[in-house]
Parts: sequence; C-alpha cells; structure tokens
Amino acid sequence: MNSRPTTAPSSTTVSVVPDSASVVVVGAGPAGLSAAVVLADAGVDVLLLDQQAEGANTSRACLVHARTLEVLAEIGLADELCEHGLVVPTFTLSSGGRTLASLDFGELPTAYPFALTVPQDVTEAVLLARFLAVGGKVVRHCRVTGHTDDGTGVTVGYVDAEGVSGTLRTQYLIGADGMHSTVREQAGIGFLGDAYASSFVLADVRMDWPLSRDRASGFLAPEGVTVVVPLPDGGADNRYRVVGTVAEAPQHPGVEDVRAVLESCGVRGRFEVGELLWSSRFRVHHRLAEHYRSGRVLLAGDAAHVHSPAGGQGMNTGIQDAVLLGRLLARVLAGEPEPVLDAYETTRRPVAEEVVALTDRMTRAATLRSRPARALRDTGIRLATRIPAVRRKAAHQLAELSFR
Repeated sequence: MNSRPTTAPSSTTVSVVPDSASVVVVGAGPAGLSAAVVLADAGVDVLLLDQQAEGANTSRACLVHARTLEVLAEIGLADELCEHGLVVPTFTLSSGGRTLASLDFGELPTAYPFALTVPQDVTEAVLLARFLAVGGKVVRHCRVTGHTDDGTGVTVGYVDAEGVSGTLRTQYLIGADGMHSTVREQAGIGFLGDAYASSFVLADVRMDWPLSRDRASGFLAPEGVTVVVPLPDGGADNRYRVVGTVAEAPQHPGVEDVRAVLESCGVRGRFEVGELLWSSRFRVHHRLAEHYRSGRVLLAGDAAHVHSPAGGQGMNTGIQDAVLLGRLLARVLAGEPEPVLDAYETTRRPVAEEVVALTDRMTRAATLRSRPARALRDTGIRLATRIPAVRRKAAHQLAELSFR
C-alpha cells in the first residue's frame, strides 16, 4: 500500500500559543516530531512550534534505513510507515557503465532487511498523526525569536501568525529547527565545519528508467556523483528521486538539467524524463554542534549535525537522536535526576561524528576530478567489495545498524 496518510488541516494546529508547556519543541520536521511523539506518549505536556504554515510538501529526505525502522518499531510506527513506502533491498554503485559494487541489505541481521523509500512529507504525516492522537499540540506559522534559560526554566520568545510578539514558559526547550537553528545560535553553541564547493540538483521526476525498481543506484562520473532512487507512486511505478553533482546548479532545475545529470551516468539502456514533480538546488555542508545541550536547552536533527546526503544518513540520524532524547527527558520530568540528560550527548554526538566523517569520505571519493585518482578509486572499490565480509560491513554501516 502506497497511499498517503491524511490529516484534516484543522486538526493539525491550535490557533493560540499557550502560556506554558512542560516541553517546547521548535521545528516540526522528522526529528522534532519524533521527540514530541515519545514525550507525548509518556504523558508529557508538549507544544510543537513551527515557522511553516503547514508541513513539508516535498519528498526531500526519502530513505529510511533499517536502524531507524527498528527505533520507530519501538514506538509502534515502523509498520505503518512501511505501508506507505517502497522496499528497496539492493544498492549498486557503477562507474563508466561498469558495476563496481552491489550491496544486498537482505542479509542484514534485522527485522527490516532493506532500505525503505518514502517521501519525507509522508514520514512527517505519519509522525504528526500519532502526535495529535495522543493529545499533542502544534502551532504553525509561529517563529521563535529567542529564549532565556534562567536555570529553573526557559522563557521562549515568538512571533505568531498575526505578527504579534509574545513569550511562553517551559521547563525544557528542544531545538530541532534545522541547520540555521535559532535555538542553537541563541544558546551560543558553536556549529563547526564547512561547505563543499560543488552544488547539487535534487529532483523528483516521473520517467522511464531501464533499471529495476528494487534497487537504489549510484553512478560515479568525471562530473561527479548521481544517485537514482525509486519512490512509491500509488502503483504508477515511474517516480524517482534524482540527486546529482553539478558545478553550478540553477536555482530551479528543470527537466533538461535533470536529463543532463542522468546522461553522465553511463547507464545501459534508454531512459526518458517525463514530468518534473519538484526540484531544488542545494549546497552541502558538513557541520557538528560543539554540544547537544546547554542547561535546559537541547538540540536534535539538523540543528545538531548536517552532512552530505551520501548514504541517506541525515534524517535517519536525526530521528534516532530524537527518540533517545524524548525518552531521557521523559524520565527526568518523571522525577529522575537531571544528569540523566548527559547520556544524550555522550551517546549520540559520537554517532554524528562518525556519520559526518563517513559521508565526508564518501563525498570526497565520489567527486574526485583527477583521472588517475578516479581509476584507483574504482579499482579499489571493485576489488574490496568482492570480499563478502566487506560487502556485509558496508551494508551494515549504511543501514546504521552499527549505531545500536
């Protein structure tokens, strides 16, 4: 089943910002929603604030890995999400029309031996429906302007949908408000790292594609790297995500831009790009917050770490962050000592360090310009992945099972 979950718009928001809540979560993306669900399940009074007037309406992050499905299973959402996604058990990497490696997720030691492709707006809709079902409150079109942590609680400043400024009081504040996090900046937490020189085209298209829809495919070329991922499409079976490196992508890539990216793949067989459903240009950063916590303020998701989309690790790492944070915070609000929260940074920041390092290595290897360097890279990948243990380890790492 690939139908999209639906929620009546009137049920997703409250029109007035309350004076207080036990926990305020800023950002209604996958990380913010995951933390909010865990807290609301534990009976905590949670308020979710988001600057957008409505949830994400594009697919954006579309890969959900095995470890994330395991974590979502613990809160009863994995099976529902799987109903809306497409099971992809294989990843192949090619260069110059030749397959360098093929990773089979079916051999993984998990109840979810595959990658699941599901548009981010669907993932958010599933999480939001659960949050509302257990009494969670969401205020849309509400921009957080700052906060003050006085040691006994946090005063949060905001501007509502009418442009009226106000404040509310909370015991803890979670910043899940993305790479340009206001919460992180106001907390004075550094965000260390840099950006890559190349830009990327990101697009969802309907197209005729010669490769099987049971695989995600990566292609290495002198121009850079291209990834093609099949997406669920209500039985139409021709919707795909395309991500490709370009020297300077236009702000709004069109069909011809996507076609040019795909022509560099060297794929065997004819393809034809039809409808462009959505597209964007983006630049990739690799950054990590110096700390995940400052007093009663905590960070999750892209507010805490951003990195290359190589391997589809970003949203997955953020959801896993948020579920642990929600559990620890619920314990503290139930009466356990506040140092329990220290386990959040000590557990999850090393994971983000590893993910940032891994995706950085993958991105730099995939965007080599020198012909001898590319030849050496391709030979190394092909020889190494002939070894079954190497293939299993690579699949295990991509699926984030090493972060259990």
